[in-house]
Amino acid sequence: MVLSPGMNPLTDVRAKWGWFVGLGVVLLVFGGIAAANLFWATVATVYYVGMLMIVGGAVHLAHAFQVKAWRETIAWALSALLYLAAGVLAFVNPVLTSAVLTLLMAAALLVAGIFRIFAAWRTRPEKGWGWLMAGGIVTTLAGLVFLLGWPVNSLWLLGLFLAFDLAMQGWALIAFGLALRK
Repeated sequence: MVLSPGMNPLTDVRAKWGWFVGLGVVLLVFGGIAAANLFWATVATVYYVGMLMIVGGAVHLAHAFQVKAWRETIAWALSALLYLAAGVLAFVNPVLTSAVLTLLMAAALLVAGIFRIFAAWRTRPEKGWGWLMAGGIVTTLAGLVFLLGWPVNSLWLLGLFLAFDLAMQGWALIAFGLALRK
């Protein structure tokens, strides 16, 4: 689609303001649930990732034996075993896994925050863009806090991140959706 001068690319988005508000409310509720017990939010996150890695590793291993060449089968099987080992490690040693996940989440937060800031900057003419910008800045700052406290605070901090990020993005989307409605 080619925009002619004076066309607002957010006209279609404005009509969907209720979706922004609805998603914001859902994220805010989930953030409250996670904040109620940071330790269990961290453990749930570690176990969830571990289960996904075990399932992914098992599927990967099944795929390895579908490959016809012996060399490729070995490479795929070794890759699958690494996935399986990482998934099992999440259940055997959730403290170590939470430290590794915390480090990875710090990197992901930094990247996500920068992208959210960029997205907010692109919606600048619209009311409420500042809320999106604030959400991006907070996400970026959360990534920096993760890096500074790592690994000492990784067990409870992963749960705190989950709760805080869900709540902040919930509020940002609610505010942006309500601003679009006006």
